[in-house]
Amino acid sequence: MQNIDSIKTPSVDYSVHPLIAARWSPRAYDTKPVESEKLQRIFEAARWTASANNLQPWYFMVGLKGDEVYQKIVDSLVEFNQMWAINAPVLVLAIAKTTNAKGEPNKSYAYDLGQSVAMLSLQAMEEGIYTHQMGGFDASAVTLALEIPEDYKILVAFTLGYPGDAGILHPNLQKLEMSPRSRRSVSESVFTGSFGHKADFL
Repeated sequence: MQNIDSIKTPSVDYSVHPLIAARWSPRAYDTKPVESEKLQRIFEAARWTASANNLQPWYFMVGLKGDEVYQKIVDSLVEFNQMWAINAPVLVLAIAKTTNAKGEPNKSYAYDLGQSVAMLSLQAMEEGIYTHQMGGFDASAVTLALEIPEDYKILVAFTLGYPGDAGILHPNLQKLEMSPRSRRSVSESVFTGSFGHKADFL
């Protein structure tokens, strides 16, 4: 079988940092726990994300396999995600505070939380830890189960862990695990002059 790292190595149009090129979202995880010092550095990276008005709206509920938080996160996942995510040693909910200190809406909460998870993901790659973000979960149920305050919103659940053998997955998931990564070209996303006009520098 072809090495999964070679399968997942993207064909980039322009050179990027190796951590960015190497990042992908596995479903097969080794059950090996993630060391505390690695988790410290991973969440430290999220701490230093750019933030509108320095509101830092990002918060994280971390479940370690075997604890109550982990099980409540598992219970909230759709069946498709439960099939594979239960092997990951760490499950996390990414949560945003939707208001500022005055109780007024923070229009940037989702953007800033997304940035923090991106920073976290790259630090995780530096540590040899992979993450897979999931939108398939019951946010209302897990908000209630974990007693998340009213002005905080769970936007995504994600895994953290060491990659494992794709052979542990359901056959349908193995196909996804072993398929090459793809993205549309930069020229289809970056414009100058008018929307849809390929940027002149590309």
